Amino acid sequence: MDVASKAPAGELSEYDRKLPRKRVTAGVLFFDADGRVMLVDPVYKDPWEIPGGAVEWDESPRDGAVREVKEELGLAWQPGRLLGIDWVGPRPGRSEGMAAIFDGGVLGPEQVAGIRLQDEEVRAFEFVGLDQVRERLIPLLARRVEACMAARERGEMIYLENGVPV
Repeated sequence: MDVASKAPAGELSEYDRKLPRKRVTAGVLFFDADGRVMLVDPVYKDPWEIPGGAVEWDESPRDGAVREVKEELGLAWQPGRLLGIDWVGPRPGRSEGMAAIFDGGVLGPEQVAGIRLQDEEVRAFEFVGLDQVRERLIPLLARRVEACMAARERGEMIYLENGVPV
């Protein structure tokens, strides 16, 4: 019997309480018929992002992606395959974290027309090519998106550190 199994359900064991904690986020790459990727313009910060956000307590990254897409875009959607995992080291004001990026697939015109932005979170969305990805996203996120788009094309899953394939 391991130490972690001695704690009652809902409580962390002493061992678990000593383990490091990492932020976890889940993002989604949606595409249009021309292969452009969706970016969203968040209300609460600059610059642009991809749909997604923080994974909550006791929520899987996949479930977090589903919830965030529903909240931000009003889309009831089921994720495709995992495209990549990115470990992000600590930086000013942020602890280290892990980002899971899922394939949102190609959205048809009727799905795009059904998008309902949550006013408190997202001001706009747009499908853009790779050049605009590099212009609109912070460099870390642009590297992550570019690497995950390439992995999608190859039918692979990719592991990244700070947006760089390892």
